[in-house]
Amino acid sequence: MAKHKKHHNDDDDDNGDHQYKQTLRDLQIELVKLQRELIANDDKILVILEGRDAAGKDGAIKRITAHMSPRETRVHAPAKPSNRDESEWYFQRFVRHLPAGGEFVIFNRSWYNRSGVEQVMGFCTKVQLEAFYESVIPFEDMLIRDGIAIRKYYLDISRKEQKGRLAERAKSPLTSWKISPVDAKAQKMWKEYSKARDETFERTDHPSAPWRIVQTDVKKIARLEIIRDLLSSFDYKGQDKKLTRPDRDVVFFYTPDGKERLAR
Repeated sequence: MAKHKKHHNDDDDDNGDHQYKQTLRDLQIELVKLQRELIANDDKILVILEGRDAAGKDGAIKRITAHMSPRETRVHAPAKPSNRDESEWYFQRFVRHLPAGGEFVIFNRSWYNRSGVEQVMGFCTKVQLEAFYESVIPFEDMLIRDGIAIRKYYLDISRKEQKGRLAERAKSPLTSWKISPVDAKAQKMWKEYSKARDETFERTDHPSAPWRIVQTDVKKIARLEIIRDLLSSFDYKGQDKKLTRPDRDVVFFYTPDGKERLAR
């Protein structure tokens, strides 16, 4: 794949790259086609976006949803759990946000908080973590049997690129709100997050809802390839098969023997 110049601050700026803008527009038209059929068939789609801090989840979501129907499209970003949440069955706090018929829902982080940040930061016990691992595949299989199409993406980023993006985020008045105590430890606990990521893949990847990994050091390419992959995973009327063919050097399925492709 050709080398592309990286930009730390292009989350809110799609200008200055005609080819990217045109391709993005064409892919957004495909998303509209997909949603039109989704609504007509009363289907349900759940897209889960996970990844390291500053990997580009917000920017990707913005491009995916830009021209989709606001009535049938929802984004859920879990907040810090309340006392009530803590007393419930773990998955209960997420169930209320699942898609109904005709809806396209994106989870900007999900129940995988438990095996990610909660595990790394010590916000859950080992017993709770093990219970999660034992429950998550049966839980997802249950949702899929009920007609929810699940697509799980992990946005991977190199340590150097993350460091630069976090620094830019802290300096910008438009993005400084994203900085949290957890973000501040993202670099210091890099190895711990890598270990948690690898364990999550090993224990929660399954045929019904496999993990798709996205290399996100170049934001614009990552955004386009996430959309391409998402579109390619569905059949819908008027689909442009050539346009929606993802680059498997950028977005690829997790395999146990493919760990060398992950950021270390």
